[in-house]
Amino acid sequence: MTSLLPMFLFALAASLSPGPVNLVGLGTGARRGFLPGMLHVAGATCGFTVLLVLIGCGLQALLLQWPWLLALIRWAGAAFFVYMAWKLWRDEGQLEAGEARPGSLFLQGALMQWLNPKAWLASAAGMGAFAADGEASRIGLFAALYFVVCFASLACWVWAGCHLRDWLQQPRRVRLLNGGLAVMLLLCAPGMLLG
Repeated sequence: MTSLLPMFLFALAASLSPGPVNLVGLGTGARRGFLPGMLHVAGATCGFTVLLVLIGCGLQALLLQWPWLLALIRWAGAAFFVYMAWKLWRDEGQLEAGEARPGSLFLQGALMQWLNPKAWLASAAGMGAFAADGEASRIGLFAALYFVVCFASLACWVWAGCHLRDWLQQPRRVRLLNGGLAVMLLLCAPGMLLG
């Protein structure tokens, strides 16, 4: 029980801090509303939790054996975020009324976590700190706690985006938000390559 507080604080700091997945959650909440935004949150949370458990079960050893695999993930992640930034930059600024396909928002959130070196590093560091022995009960406890914290943290970003929705009734303002989010995503891409 004494390790629950450090686990919680680690998960909170890693999940709530700004990053590409959180920025897309903010934009999704602003553009599509809370419920569609929560599909992104669910996908990102599930994607991250699966990654976390796999790291805890030995995927980290595979990455140490094949360092080129992590480099490939970094390059793919940077390319994906540049693509997302390009899509945001070219958007015409019309808010959508929740018309997004549910599966695409869920899968996009999960894919973003698997292509996000921040998620890989947080998984490796967290499992190294709290479940380095590979004990299944510790991995399960940390993953369950992280799932709740990650879900709540990402939901906060979507909620913040929803509160921007009234301000975004003019396409010019949507384009301004999208441009800002695009620039922030572009700024995240070099950091992914540097690790």
